Amino acid sequence: MKKILMLMGLCALLCHTSCQSEKEEKEEETEFLVSSPVKMDTTITENYVSQIQSIRHIELRAQERGYLQKIFVDEGQFVKAGQLMFQVMPTLYEAEKQKAQAEANFARIEYLNTKSLADSNIVSPNELAMAKAKYDKAKAELSLAQVHLQFTEIRAPFDGIIDRFRVRQGSLVEEGELLTELSDNSKMWVYYNVPEAEYLDYQATAHDDSKVNVHLMMANNREFEYPGVVETIEADFDNETGNIAFRATFPNPKGLLRHGETGNILMRVPITNALLIPQKATFEVLDKKYVYVIDKEGVLRSREIKIAAEMPHIYVVQGGLAESDRFLLEGLRLVRENEKIHYKFVEPTTVMSQLDLYAE
Repeated sequence: MKKILMLMGLCALLCHTSCQSEKEEKEEETEFLVSSPVKMDTTITENYVSQIQSIRHIELRAQERGYLQKIFVDEGQFVKAGQLMFQVMPTLYEAEKQKAQAEANFARIEYLNTKSLADSNIVSPNELAMAKAKYDKAKAELSLAQVHLQFTEIRAPFDGIIDRFRVRQGSLVEEGELLTELSDNSKMWVYYNVPEAEYLDYQATAHDDSKVNVHLMMANNREFEYPGVVETIEADFDNETGNIAFRATFPNPKGLLRHGETGNILMRVPITNALLIPQKATFEVLDKKYVYVIDKEGVLRSREIKIAAEMPHIYVVQGGLAESDRFLLEGLRLVRENEKIHYKFVEPTTVMSQLDLYAE
């Protein structure tokens, strides 16, 4: 009998010890980390889809009708201002020039002879004036013939890169027909659309004597090495989208950017006294953001918050939280509404400095 009582006591002691150990382990596992928002000046990066265009991008068209006799350049080639690119067959215009030159020479000789006679009072001043007018008309026709002949040569109006050819050598081209396009890529204009609210914020912080720098994220998710400057804002908003177009100018010394590319403008916007919390401390219900706020008794209450901006691992809170509030930092899936928890408070500055470490 004594042995039985001793065994029962031993079992009870072991059970009590085990339950106590499990209880302590459970309490240790359910100690959650809690923190508060931090208020500080920061900078957010707004992202805008953009269209990249050359600072000068023009069409080169035939100025006279004729056969495309020669092409002196190639597609994608860099050309200098004044460089000969295309030659439309000039035979007819050369003949017209020679004819006009001959008529101008004849009119000049006739005018000089008439002037000699007029100086000797042999012919009247009216005859001299008519000879002079005839000579002037011949010179004008010669100049016109020279212009037509020059039109058979298509030269680069500025330094640039040639686009794809729209015609081939030997083609019969009409007056005004598109030959190719030419792009000046020394600088690039990047257009992007900004919503009305963000435009108003921009104007509130912009200064007349300073220009805002922006950056360009290219299609390969790499940032273009040269910053751009916002130089122009269009006059009107688009009534359908509520956006207004900005234009930033980027230097392009290495020629990496080309006309027609796309990318994303990165505009850094300063925010004073921003209220910051970690993104991982929030959860979403029906497209709304919430946090678990801890009251004085240590009970969890879900609260909706408004997000003003987003940064890596961080939200800028516009409403729903105060700097003095305490929120659940992690373990959101392990708790329920109105549950009382054991927690450990972590200083906001410590949380912010270790977001990469804490990020889930």
